Amino acid sequence: MNDLHDLTLILQSRFPLVVVETHEEPRVVALLEQAANLEGLALFIWSVADGLRRSNNSQPITQTYEFLDALRHVDKTQQNGVYVMLDAHPYLSDPVNARLVREIANEYNKTARTLVFVSPRLELNAELARMSARFALSVPGLETIQGLLREEMQLWARQGNGEPVRGEKEALNLLARHLTGMALDDARRLARQAIRNDGLITHKDIDHVLRFKYDALGAGSVLSLELDTASFAQVGGVKKLKRWLELRRDVFVGDAGAGLQPPRGIMLLGVQGSGKSLAAKAVAGAWGVPLLRLDFATLYNKFFGETERNLREALASAEAMAPCVLWIDEIEKGLASDSSGGTDGGVSRRILGTLLTWLSERKGRVFIVATANDIEQLPPELIRKGRLDEIFFVDLPDGPTRAEIFAIHLARRELQLEGFDLDGLAGAAEGFSGAEIEQAVVSALYEAHALKQPLDASLLLAEIGRTRPLSTVMAERVAALRAWAAERTVPAN
Repeated sequence: MNDLHDLTLILQSRFPLVVVETHEEPRVVALLEQAANLEGLALFIWSVADGLRRSNNSQPITQTYEFLDALRHVDKTQQNGVYVMLDAHPYLSDPVNARLVREIANEYNKTARTLVFVSPRLELNAELARMSARFALSVPGLETIQGLLREEMQLWARQGNGEPVRGEKEALNLLARHLTGMALDDARRLARQAIRNDGLITHKDIDHVLRFKYDALGAGSVLSLELDTASFAQVGGVKKLKRWLELRRDVFVGDAGAGLQPPRGIMLLGVQGSGKSLAAKAVAGAWGVPLLRLDFATLYNKFFGETERNLREALASAEAMAPCVLWIDEIEKGLASDSSGGTDGGVSRRILGTLLTWLSERKGRVFIVATANDIEQLPPELIRKGRLDEIFFVDLPDGPTRAEIFAIHLARRELQLEGFDLDGLAGAAEGFSGAEIEQAVVSALYEAHALKQPLDASLLLAEIGRTRPLSTVMAERVAALRAWAAERTVPAN
């Protein structure tokens, strides 16, 4: 099935009204010209700038610049055909215009005049909507985008730029993947910009494409694009989680194997500061897909129904960015009032219903990473199998993992690891979370700066000795969480 076939079928089905929501106006008009020609139909095009004219005639019909005048002409004419109305959305809220459109539609059996409304966004009232069909342009697939990139790279080489386009193969593959699903004209412009900027395809070009794609969706504060994703080299431990994700990477970002569906998502439960948020970022970094963060704090709105609408729009934007990772941080804070029988007027229950429906029915490759500190506050229907694939428990790091975390944070600050007894530091920091280990390194660096001496193991040990980790301050709660998770979750490490 292709666009021309689908559009021709709609015209053959004798719908009096057709709605096309798109930014690719020239592409739609070209398709309508082909479809009208195949069906032997006259084609007329209206815009407020050019008036109503026949598609093969540059001269407008007299006194048809105003939308109402154009409709009156169509209403009176005996000319069967297709009448394309460009950017008519501002005028359809006028009851006179809406009534005239309805009269034209009602007379279709006498005079077959099809009105095609082409606008970036357009809603018909209920009476007009029931007489209309909607047509959506297909989005280019991966093969189309790869062909487009080859065309642009060959064009660059032919135009005398001296050498072919250079860059990493991985970056080129990522560029093709992230351009997939965009409007063809937008994809071509972004590909051309990436190539002609410096003749290189780099990861900076990927970030630019992701930012453009995100901005084009009109995504607001509810959903944010996180470009600063981590790699698993920056995450200590969690070996079982890394293995689980590695086994599923190719299925998610590439073609699913026989009988395999793309993975749906995971819940990361753990002690505060144990690295759940960093692990969520690392999933996107390891898979080479964009990371979107859903902020429940900005989701809620005092007006009835607005909170649910905000969530639906955010989830729709995530699907438009697919393949991607959707990170819902501290999810229990957004749904806690629901599970505890809260008094928010049922908003949390409706939010939960919207989220559950989407988790079960979503089609796009959106991998959920939900993090939580207290899973007992979450409703059980959220975490059942089928909506999420697995629940991982990110525990306090053991000795080898603490040594690995010390090495990561010392190396990040360009300190030579040979000068530190990592096993000794790990032993001294028993009960510390990853965040507490990082803060110990930072505090010791401040101490070294004040003393005007390089950081050494003694300063680190002194700082560790002064720190009371959360596992000590809130020992009972941490112990209860670990005991609960022992038989109910999969250990991440």
